[in-house]
Amino acid sequence: MSTRPEVDPGPGRAPGPGPGHTPGPGPGRAAGPAPAPVSLAQRKRQLVATELTEAALQLLALKGFDAVTVDEIATTAGVSKRTFFRYFASKEDVVVQFLADMGADMRAGLAARPAGERPSEALLHAVSVPLTICDAHADRALPVVRLILRTPALLARFLEHQARWREDLTEELAARLGRDPRADLYPRLAAGMALAAFDAVLHRWSEGEDAGSCADPGGLIGEAFAVLAPALDAATA
Repeated sequence: MSTRPEVDPGPGRAPGPGPGHTPGPGPGRAAGPAPAPVSLAQRKRQLVATELTEAALQLLALKGFDAVTVDEIATTAGVSKRTFFRYFASKEDVVVQFLADMGADMRAGLAARPAGERPSEALLHAVSVPLTICDAHADRALPVVRLILRTPALLARFLEHQARWREDLTEELAARLGRDPRADLYPRLAAGMALAAFDAVLHRWSEGEDAGSCADPGGLIGEAFAVLAPALDAATA
């Protein structure tokens, strides 16, 4: 167990080994205001959040969801059980946060694309954001993806989040195209197609024996969108 002083963190985003990065503005879009300086207390809270999330996700992936206790996660991260519950209501919530970060990254990725870009290109870049981050940290992210896809309770939460992501991408795409998603089926259908491709790629990526033998998720999503692009773009031509 770590000997560093206990930090009393408040709620906050705890990035996992995969998604946790929000893309900057895309080509042709102005950058927003500079972020406010991060205080020392905030940096300490983020450090604890990161250690907790890393410890939880890797223990869960290594030993299985049912075999890991909250006490074990807290001990591995070097914090108290009380501190764990300041961030998460349960160990399942650690994985839920991982999924929430994926969705946030996709929506931010779509919002950052240049105006006038073909829907297929914009959606491809959007769903590629979490895939690229996962691939860059494949040794840590791949076991977590497998855990989610192979644990019924976590898979159910994953599917719940995909429904939310579809709504987010639908709204963002409709705004880009100037369409009303309540009257026009296209934004919802397009978002659903993009997420179906994303889901298929995650399943295919998880089938390799290890990170080195797995298919490249970037190449897989490109293959999927090569099939989808004609239909996605024809409806807006």
